[in-house]
Amino acid sequence: MNREPSGRPQAGEFAHYAQSDIDAVAGDDIVRTLAVQMTETLAVFRSVEEDAASRIRYAPDKWNLKQVIGHLADDERIFAYRALCVARRDARPLPGFEEKDYVNAARFEELPLEELLEDLRIVREGSISLFRGLTPEAWLRNGTVNGYQASVRGLAFHIAGHELHHMRIVRDKYLPLIRH
Repeated sequence: MNREPSGRPQAGEFAHYAQSDIDAVAGDDIVRTLAVQMTETLAVFRSVEEDAASRIRYAPDKWNLKQVIGHLADDERIFAYRALCVARRDARPLPGFEEKDYVNAARFEELPLEELLEDLRIVREGSISLFRGLTPEAWLRNGTVNGYQASVRGLAFHIAGHELHHMRIVRDKYLPLIRH
């Protein structure tokens, strides 16, 4: 079976707050983008030593890198679940979540860096597996997510855009502190 690309989501297929993040995602094949992106993200995080991943924060009220990695995995799990529900025509409105509460309830800073990275990789493989099997019609299905309308492809692009957003912060604010 030949897989057709997802196509790019249009305005109204995702939360308005995600526009700039989604605009940063290249291409119109989110499955391919997610695969390439994870390789790059893992390479960046694997260049950081364990101690630095636990210790470095670019401001007192910001997460350390282990918490950022855990947050990326949690956010992707939630958005992939939302995409699954919408793709399968589950008409129930899906709730929002408070990302800071999720990070505070986790123990990411206590886990080994490599374990967190392996978790993120496995989560991504699950997302890719889900998205790879979608039909062109499924990509366009819409549902209510956290009070806004979203398509399956809008939710998938959110995953990639959200990761790009955090990786810009990692490169601009965290890595310079580690390398000095």
